[in-house]
Amino acid sequence: MLGLFARSMFEATRIFPLSGTDRGPGRLPDDTPTRPDRPTSRRQRFQQLHRGEDLFVMPNAWDAGTARILERLGFPALATTSAGLAFAMGVRDSSGCLSRRVVLENARAIMQATGLPVSADLEDGFGPSPEDCARTIREAEAIGLCGGAIEDATGDRAAPIHAVDLAVARIRAVVAARRDPAFLITARAENYICGRPDLQDTIRRLQAFEAAGADVVYAPGLPDIETIRRVCASVTVPVNVVVGLTPAPYTLNDLARAGVRRVSTGGSLARAALGEVMRAAAELTGPGTFSYADRALPDAEASALMRHVPRAAR
Repeated sequence: MLGLFARSMFEATRIFPLSGTDRGPGRLPDDTPTRPDRPTSRRQRFQQLHRGEDLFVMPNAWDAGTARILERLGFPALATTSAGLAFAMGVRDSSGCLSRRVVLENARAIMQATGLPVSADLEDGFGPSPEDCARTIREAEAIGLCGGAIEDATGDRAAPIHAVDLAVARIRAVVAARRDPAFLITARAENYICGRPDLQDTIRRLQAFEAAGADVVYAPGLPDIETIRRVCASVTVPVNVVVGLTPAPYTLNDLARAGVRRVSTGGSLARAALGEVMRAAAELTGPGTFSYADRALPDAEASALMRHVPRAAR
């Protein structure tokens, strides 16, 4: 599983140079333990990535181990993933399956494992009201995160998207709730992944989120590069695009030319890892062979990617 994960990430670094780093693609630095960094320092670095001219890739880690792998491969920032966390806990990625406390504890573990800026997937803000969202942002900022994303989905299949006025009020509340303006607010318009492929309404929402103070906007599930280009042209703040939800004919270079500033991977890396587990297990239950070991990361290499800690007390 780690072997496939590391190789897929190497391919991403090979295809598109990572901004904000002078490491060559796939090169691992020495095994110096990660040193805690002040939140202000990480936030400043995160801001600079968004202010630069180049697209950067911010993959989504779901635990401390994957965070360390991604850091070692040279990515300049990380995000968390509620989908990856849910899968690791054996629950479905659906609204309400994860609590605010669980999500923030996971984000804290990822921050402590690396020295990179980390932005959190904060789902729907853990409540419908603007104050629910504001509380989430205050707690996320307090643990040292560099940013967080709030979506306008409700979790209700009958009415999957908040009314635009409430959605905007929620973003306005989280912008007002943060103490450090360097804590970046990402506002998500969920139309396309909630069965409402309405580009006009999506753009209207993203523009309203920008006017409410969002630092980054994001509409997961946009169907093609032309739609992505239109979204980028409709706002002045950086646009995030998630890749890996489905196979796509475009590349990171195409996204950069379309005006995208930030690329995330959502739960796709977690699903790639789960796919490798299932293929390896099927080999055991089917032909009874073990060729999956050829694709696995060697134990010594996997250990070198992780943090050394003293022997635990027994």
